[in-house]
Amino acid sequence: MHMNVLATDLKGKTVMSDEGLLLGRLRNVLMNPKTGDLTQLLVEPGDDVDPRLFKRDPRGYLVFDISALRSVRDVILITAS
Repeated sequence: MHMNVLATDLKGKTVMSDEGLLLGRLRNVLMNPKTGDLTQLLVEPGDDVDPRLFKRDPRGYLVFDISALRSVRDVILITAS
């Protein structure tokens, strides 16, 4: 069964790696304006995360390709490696 999720419901959700590391909170989802495809997740890093270990944008948000997304439930689960 496929379920639609609104972007407004995702913003601020906790993001965790599939290894159980709390990465932070989702701040935005980027999309390709030509195709409408979602491309990246921007995550505000948590206090215990060393942001230098991840790709970052100019604001310091962690950047994950949409292909890293594993599930969206109570938390957003991604593959962080």
